[in-house]
Amino acid sequence: MVRNRPSCFTASPAEAGSSPSVAAMVESIIGCKWSVRLLDLLAGGYCRPSALLRACPGLSAKVMNERLRKMMGFGIVQRVVFGEKPPIEVQYSLTPFGNRFIRILEEVRQLQEALDKGEFSAAESPQEKPDTTDRLSSR
Repeated sequence: MVRNRPSCFTASPAEAGSSPSVAAMVESIIGCKWSVRLLDLLAGGYCRPSALLRACPGLSAKVMNERLRKMMGFGIVQRVVFGEKPPIEVQYSLTPFGNRFIRILEEVRQLQEALDKGEFSAAESPQEKPDTTDRLSSR
C-alpha cells in the first residue's frame, strides 16, 4: 500500500518546473512546524547544519535536510559549500527574498500576540464589525 506523504513533504512548484505562488509557499512553510523554527534560526544568525540541529531538539537530520531543500527550491534559503574536498563546510542563509518572506512570519507572530493579549476576538460576530455600507452609499 502506498501512503500519501503530507503536503509539507511534496515537491515544491519550483521543483516541478512552474513558478510557485506566494500562497503555496506560505502554506508549505507554515504548514510544517520545523520550517518556521528553521527560518527563525536562520534569521537569528544560525547557519551551520549542526547548530540548527542542536537548536531544535527532536528534529532529525533527514527532516531538516528535506525542509531546507524545500525552502531552497522556493528561493527562500541558499546553501553555500566551502572547500572542494572533505572536510567541507556547509552554511545556510536567507536569500534577499527569504528576508522579505520572514516579514510574513513576523506578522503572523504579531497577530498571535495580539490575540493572546486579548486586543481583539478571533471570532468577532458580524454585529461587532463596523457597518461600511452607510459610508459607501453617502458618497
